[in-house]
Amino acid sequence: MKNIIIILIFLAFGLYQWISQKSKNNSTAQHKKENAELTVKTDLSDDIETAFQAKKRETQVTGSGIVVKLLKDDNEGSRHQKFILRLTSGQTILFAHNIDLAPRINTIARGDRIEFYGQYEWNAQGGVVHWTHKDPKGKHLAGWLKHKGEIYQ
Repeated sequence: MKNIIIILIFLAFGLYQWISQKSKNNSTAQHKKENAELTVKTDLSDDIETAFQAKKRETQVTGSGIVVKLLKDDNEGSRHQKFILRLTSGQTILFAHNIDLAPRINTIARGDRIEFYGQYEWNAQGGVVHWTHKDPKGKHLAGWLKHKGEIYQ
């Protein structure tokens, strides 16, 4: 009986070591992936144009633009504050900012400059940027919007 208990203890210890090492390797790989994804260009207009032409999806982007239109909030499912920015290239992009997970920008107005970091999704109208907030599950890169010096995340 003692031999069985000793064997079970060694098996449990071995399993613990294996799981710990695997978790450590996954954590390191995730950290490297996040660092690689954080290396983004600051001049977004070329990136968005390229992403649009290539019909790219799930592309992390950063940049700024001028608010040209405020849209009604989307209250179906997760609520989103929606507006359109014009980039320096002249291209317009829809923004869908999740206001269930991040604060709403109450003072936003046409003509305001917005800086952003989020995920670009292609569509035929020019695309949409979303994920401008933290991921409560911690599985997605955190995005943000910056308006008049205040960060909304």
